[in-house]
Amino acid sequence: MNNDVFKNIIRFVALVLAQVVIFNNINFSGYINPYVYILFVIGYPFASNRTLFLFISFLLGLTIDMFTDAGGINAIACLVIAYIRPVVLRFSFGVSYEYHNIKIIETGWAERFTYVSIMTVTHHLILFSLETFNASLILSTLMKTLFSSIFTIILCLSFIVLFSRKRT
Repeated sequence: MNNDVFKNIIRFVALVLAQVVIFNNINFSGYINPYVYILFVIGYPFASNRTLFLFISFLLGLTIDMFTDAGGINAIACLVIAYIRPVVLRFSFGVSYEYHNIKIIETGWAERFTYVSIMTVTHHLILFSLETFNASLILSTLMKTLFSSIFTIILCLSFIVLFSRKRT
């Protein structure tokens, strides 16, 4: 088995377990729910098979849905951010993405923050919109999206720095 495949399997399992056991139990006043499992989609290798990546992202969301009895909303949100990832990468990293020579830990803070923020806010907006599915609750949905996104972005950026080895 390839070393990258093994790392991605470990990352998938670890993030699902962390989300289900730890982060699903965090709920501050109904507005802050961190979803760090999206780090798998954010950190998946850039030069990989796109069809396989979309399938694995869907499977990640579906796995979270099975543990949380969410009815498929995590699967849809993960699939959407996996699908728009090339556009977000091109917007955040520019020419570096075109040549597939970027590593998230080796990028600047602004580029990293932009990439993680766009992916997180998109995921959360889709997730909470499908969760409420009521136009009269738009303000509540936007507040949950904003506060959960801020908390999730802080956690994701912290995990990227903590668990990435910078090669010199």
